[in-house]
Formats: sequence, structure tokens, C-alpha cells
Amino acid sequence: MPSTNLQRRMSSQDAAFLYFESERAPLHVGSVAVMEGSLPFDVLLEATASKMHLIPRYRQRLVVPPFYVGHPSWEDDPGFSLERHIFQVQLPPPGTREQLEQLTSELFEPPMKRDRPLWDIHVIYGLEDGNTAMLSRVHHCLIDGVSGMELTLILLDLVPDPAPVAPPDEAWAPRSLPGPVQAWTNAVLDQWERNLQAFADLRLGALEPRAQLRRATDLARAVGTATPAMLRRPRPMRWNRRISSKRRVAWAEMLFQEVRAIRSALGGTVNDVVLAIIGGALGRYLRAHGERTDGVAVRVMIPTNVRSEEEAGALGNRVSMMLADVPVGIEDAVARLEAVRSETSRVKAQDQSGAFESFLQMAENVPPAIQRLAGFAGVPGGTFNLVCTNVPGPMIPLYSVGHRMISFWGMLPLAADLGIGVAIGSYDKSLYVSIMSEPSIVEDVSLIRDFIDEEFQALRRAAHVDSAEPVEVHVVRPKRRPPSANGARPRAARTKAPAASTSV
Repeated sequence: MPSTNLQRRMSSQDAAFLYFESERAPLHVGSVAVMEGSLPFDVLLEATASKMHLIPRYRQRLVVPPFYVGHPSWEDDPGFSLERHIFQVQLPPPGTREQLEQLTSELFEPPMKRDRPLWDIHVIYGLEDGNTAMLSRVHHCLIDGVSGMELTLILLDLVPDPAPVAPPDEAWAPRSLPGPVQAWTNAVLDQWERNLQAFADLRLGALEPRAQLRRATDLARAVGTATPAMLRRPRPMRWNRRISSKRRVAWAEMLFQEVRAIRSALGGTVNDVVLAIIGGALGRYLRAHGERTDGVAVRVMIPTNVRSEEEAGALGNRVSMMLADVPVGIEDAVARLEAVRSETSRVKAQDQSGAFESFLQMAENVPPAIQRLAGFAGVPGGTFNLVCTNVPGPMIPLYSVGHRMISFWGMLPLAADLGIGVAIGSYDKSLYVSIMSEPSIVEDVSLIRDFIDEEFQALRRAAHVDSAEPVEVHVVRPKRRPPSANGARPRAARTKAPAASTSV
């Protein structure tokens, strides 16, 4: 679906990802796709250029009005060129999975440049199996998980040989960027229009006292649910320390049909099964470092999608959240899954997602300048121990210029005191788990990946999945190779892409 249902001015939730960003905590999201074979770079550029009119936001940059009289707006970038967004990278020999994890972690680290549209793609060659990887980064102010998947479905193809993309009705001619006076005037007029609409809604509401009472009751219920959840501070874990800008990722992969078989045999949802696996892995990790876990749970922030069908294609962020206490001290995998089921049922019964959504809607009425001032303090810490996202993807193969995508991992930002985060996504026949870490805090993130494997196997055995028709379990383990003689890891060479036509 083309991204055409777009708002010119950012929402409060979108802008918050700009206001709370820092050098230590860049707030962009991303993904790593592994494509079968070697992608012809020039053909990839041409194919991407042919789709730019389907993603207008990819040719727009943000403009901040003076004094933050309004949230930033999206404006055409007169200097747009694909060579500023798509790059070639060569992975040095031998091109192992461990090297790819290291390289994509390093490429993911830097903040995105705000003098251009907030996205880029690194096309990585030199993998030992002859395949090609693509690291895609997009700022969180532009997408959430669901809208990011919508973009993926535009940029990739459903078949190896799709019909040519229909060209736009006319060639793109970018409008000039507004100057400070025009940006200020536009923001004031937009804010005035919003105030008039709010006043009209208030007058209309005065004629419907029952509706007003219902809204007040719903708001009071939301406050009663969300406030205690936010104020109850969890026990800090060993990874809950102030982070630096460094990142290190480790990837795992499980067959989706086996996760569903575990769910069918033991109960709960796919999310419950995954949370039980994550909780077990983190418990093993803590015990491996000499920490007691009896009776211990980690507070997990779980983003939830609140996007309506009418908002499809609108990009931006439409997410709320739940705060679930996932036990890490229950060593029996089945008992832990039952505890997770009970906990997720509790937070769903409380409608935490709806409560936090009410708070986010109220934030739309806070003046942008006040929100920007709050952002200077950075993302607050101490409310939860880690973020765990789960974004459903297409369960059919996708292609890029005729090459099949064979793996697809999410890349999650870290902030505040969150030294690890977990991104989960489904694609084709697999479930992909990506553990992002800050390596000076979590030096052995691959150990968490190994424990995820062990916990998955424990649930498979308990559910007797391994007694069914044999199927290969795809848990990704990078080949361990010693560092070079001087102890340094080989680094990749990066080159800019050749110029591409942007009049599409």
C-alpha cells in the first residue's frame, strides 16, 4: 500500500523521538535482511528509485519551527538524492555471521543526519555464503513497527519478477524549504486551527453530558491503571546502567510452526511462549554471572499497536504499551510459561494498553516547547528493565530485484539505563529474535542468544514437538573465529553509491 495518508506536521508521539534523542541514545529503528545471492547494486538503485513516489516521506526532511511553536513538519528535500541514502559496504574475508553482526552493530550506532530524509540503507557484500545483507535504518519519528513493515512491503516485492512499477503522473519537483519566518507562521496557523477544532469539540461535548461523563470515567480509570504501573519501580538488573553509544547485536531464529506447536500443546499465545523463552534465557544469564534469581522477575515494556484500519499507510507512531513482570527465577520451562500466561492475562484484563494510550492522547495538548524542554533530560530510566517488541511480518517470501529474502532481523534502539533490548519478528516460516546490547555493560550478548536456544529446546521437549515429524530447527549460531594477531577485529570498507536519478 503506498504511503499516501500522511500528515505534514508531526504528532506529539512522533516528535518525542526527536526531542528525547541524544548522542548516547539515537532513536532510530532498523532491520537486517539477508538476500539470496549477490544483488546487482545498480539494478537495486534503479528499482528503489522507481518506487520513491510511493513513499513521499522518503523524499522529505524535517523542519523545526523557531521557538518550537509547533512540532516539526515534513517538507520536500530539494537536495534529495539516493546517493545520500544508499551505500555499498564490503565485509572483509571470511565474511562470517559473527562479522556481519559486528558490522551491522557498528553501522547502526551513529545518529541519523537531520539535513536529509531520515532513512538509509547499507548494502553489504562479501558474506561467506555469497549472499547479500541489507541494513535499513529509519528514524523512529517516522515509523513504528507496523508502519515500518508497511514500508518493507513497498520496497520489496511479493514475486521474483514483478510487473514494472507504474510511474507517477508527473515528475517530482520539490518545493523550496520554508525559511524561519514561514516555518514559524505555518506552525502558528496549524496550532490555531487545532485550537479552534478543540474548542468546537468542547462545545459539542457540552451538548452531550452523558458522553462527557463517560469520557471522564474512562480517563479516571486510565489514570488509576497507568499511574501505579509507572510508579512501581522494578529491581535493577545488571544491565540497567547508563549506556554509551556503542551497540552489539546477536541473532537467533526459530521455526514458527514449532513455536505454534508449543503454544498448542502447553497453552497461551505465541507472545507468551516467546516471553517465557526470553525470561528463561535472562534467568540463566543472571545465574551464569553469580546472581540469585529466586522469586525474581524482570519488568518488560511491551509496545502494543493501536493503529486503526483507517490509519493504514499513514506512517508515524500509533503505539501504546504494557508492563509485564516476566519471571526469571522459575527454572522449569513449563511452570515459567504458565506464570507468563497468568501475568499477561492480568495486564490485559487491566487494559494497560488502553490506559497508556489515554495518556499519550493527553500529551497531544502539551505545548511543543514544553515537550522539547523535557527532552533535554533524556529518556527517563528506572521504569522497566528492558523493551521487548514483537512485530508480525508476512508469512510468505519477499524479493528484491529477483533475489529472495531468506532472513530478517529487527534492530532496536537503546536508551536511558537499558543495556539490552529484544526485537522479535516473524517472516516466511521463521521467528527471528534480535538481542541488542551495549557491549561495555553486556560483554557477552551471544551468551543470551545461546540461552534462548536452550530454553526453546526445553519447551520443544516439554511439548513433545521433537517427537513429531522431524523438522530442522534453525537457530543461528555464528562461527567462532579467533581475532587477528593484534587482537583487533577486521573492519569493513564503505563506499558511497554511484549517483542515481531522483526525478522519478
